[in-house]
Amino acid sequence: MKKPSFLNRLFKEEKIKETEPSEEVSKAYLEKSAKSLSSAKALFDIGNLEDSVAMAYYSMYHCLLSLLFRVGIKCENHAAAIIMLKKVFGIDNSSISKAKTERIDKQYYLDFVVTDNDAKQSIEFAEDFISEIKDFIDRLNNKKIEELHKKAMELLR
Repeated sequence: MKKPSFLNRLFKEEKIKETEPSEEVSKAYLEKSAKSLSSAKALFDIGNLEDSVAMAYYSMYHCLLSLLFRVGIKCENHAAAIIMLKKVFGIDNSSISKAKTERIDKQYYLDFVVTDNDAKQSIEFAEDFISEIKDFIDRLNNKKIEELHKKAMELLR
């Protein structure tokens, strides 16, 4: 018997759920993403670099959740959402993966020093990522949403 994958296990545990595709929820997460990015920039401006890096990541993550909800997927696990970005949508997930690692390192560990350049780069990565995902969402039509939803469900079951 085949061992369930990480995504299969999370689906069985209901950490990833099928839902109706929702433009409304998607837009709400895009707004949350914009607020997180704005916070990252404000934190950078006052010199709170660790939290700036964290908020830059969350701006990316909320944008990713927007995409998932747009095609009818609710995901409560950061790693799983990032994996799905690549496997379902075919979008390079390296920048958000790196941002997640940076957030964890800078937020939870004391042996990391965050430079202005680190925080600035995090914000720039977030801006690029958000632009790419928003463009992808804008190009979705009902047929493509159905295809992506089906692809996700096949991956999860």
